[in-house]
Amino acid sequence: MSKEATGEGRVRVVGTAHVSEDSVREVEDVVAEERPDVVAVELDEGRYRQMKGGAPDDIEPGDLLRGNTVFQFIAYWMLSYVQAQLGEKFDVEPGADMLAAVETAEKFGIDVALVDRDINETMRRFWSQMSLIEKLKMVGGLAFGLGDSRGVGIVIGLIIGLLVGPLVGLFGGSFGIGLPILSRITGGAVVLAAVAAVLWVVSAPFLDTENRILVALGGGTAAGIIGGFGLGLAAPLIAGLSSFAVRTVGSLTLGVGVGLLLAGLAATLATAFGMGPDDDVEEIEELDIDSMTDTDVVSAMMEEFREFSPGGAQALIDERDAYIAHRLVALRQSGHHVVAVVGAGHREGIERYLKYPERLPPMDSLTGTPSSGLPWAKIVGTGISAAVVVFFGLLTLSTAGNDTLIRLFGAWFLINGAFAAGLAKALGARWPSALVGGAVAWMTSINPFLAPGWFTGYMELQYDPVNISDISRLNELLADEEAPLGELVSDLFDVPLFRLIMVVAATNIGSIVASALFIGYVLPLFALDLGGPQGIINLMFEGAQNGWNILISLL
Repeated sequence: MSKEATGEGRVRVVGTAHVSEDSVREVEDVVAEERPDVVAVELDEGRYRQMKGGAPDDIEPGDLLRGNTVFQFIAYWMLSYVQAQLGEKFDVEPGADMLAAVETAEKFGIDVALVDRDINETMRRFWSQMSLIEKLKMVGGLAFGLGDSRGVGIVIGLIIGLLVGPLVGLFGGSFGIGLPILSRITGGAVVLAAVAAVLWVVSAPFLDTENRILVALGGGTAAGIIGGFGLGLAAPLIAGLSSFAVRTVGSLTLGVGVGLLLAGLAATLATAFGMGPDDDVEEIEELDIDSMTDTDVVSAMMEEFREFSPGGAQALIDERDAYIAHRLVALRQSGHHVVAVVGAGHREGIERYLKYPERLPPMDSLTGTPSSGLPWAKIVGTGISAAVVVFFGLLTLSTAGNDTLIRLFGAWFLINGAFAAGLAKALGARWPSALVGGAVAWMTSINPFLAPGWFTGYMELQYDPVNISDISRLNELLADEEAPLGELVSDLFDVPLFRLIMVVAATNIGSIVASALFIGYVLPLFALDLGGPQGIINLMFEGAQNGWNILISLL
């Protein structure tokens, strides 16, 4: 603790650990001893209202269409999950120190000042100031920290496979992966599916959901590799399929197999290097909570976080230090005696600003959405959008024929819509929400400023409100280590926030996968009708020439 005084007012800063019983007692003792004019707490209006038992604000549907809202909730979830684990370990409710400060102030009739920045604004700036690598590290850490590494590996493997499959279909022939090999792989896929289905049904009376999945996938994979691919047992059935069907199924199966292999290896390495949930628990078991208010320990923890995410540390620590210090300086200049209760990680920075207030950055620079560097993602996305528009525009101006273009656009619309809407519905979206996401998927898949998941999420929010309190419910469910997998998944999907995240992600993934499949399989079919790749190039040159002639005639 420290005292800083200027003129009539003074500020005493108490650094606490948010999940420490000792911190609770210290806060109560200091407030009772000092009897200040104001007790300032590291809370904003929303968190204060929730702490006092009020209902937090719901997400506004319009905010979702402005992007990143779901990602901000994921980031907040990750941070709150760690705090919830600490609170459970030490049997202290997270935020008990702030509640103690407020209740003690009310007991003595002392005013309470909420001096922290709005949590939504903090998370918005936190997300926007993180680099792409930092975001990937954070989301990856959340996935492997909260979920079973095998399940995460399967999901990642499927996504990789669905994106790699079209590349195999397009360029596999150059590496010796022709129709004969793809026919064998297709046969393996058929046998795998058949055996997995049988094992799934047969094992129902004896195994739980998790083990049924493992048995079905394991047995099906073994049968597919040995019987389908190795012995060619499905060859008579495959012989009746078209070359397009064989190439599509075979390349996708190969892509998914490679994706699962790589993801499984990554999951194994993640577990080996301590990224699994069990390792998190062990670290918490070894943690001395009282050391979290020690200056040297806190400084080391802050530096470790800065190394992990420099941009995130700027928004979560440095900016909030300055914001809180601004509020405390104003109270001090008004002549108030203030006891400020803040997290130990903020204490040093706040005290520095209280001692040298002239070093405080302007308050305007600590609010709003900060401007980032050159938006490379938007630049690349805009380039892709422009390329697609130019492609269709030049073909329209050529002699390709309207029928071909209408069929091409129709295929683009249907494939994107089917995958986006289908995956959204499979993950729990309502039909109106899934259909809206599917209807706009064709457009958003080439537009860097939109995503079909935003529209699906917008519709979902019309039915189920989502707010920060959902995160507490998610943490409670994940803390139950005895819950069967099937029951846990069902309970998670009952939480509006979790379902919203999954529905938004599923819609976007469906659109991305559909775009890859369209480019890898459907577009080459249309290219054959137009004379192959060289024929398309000739038509585009023809369209450019016709467009130039039209422009000249208008001038």
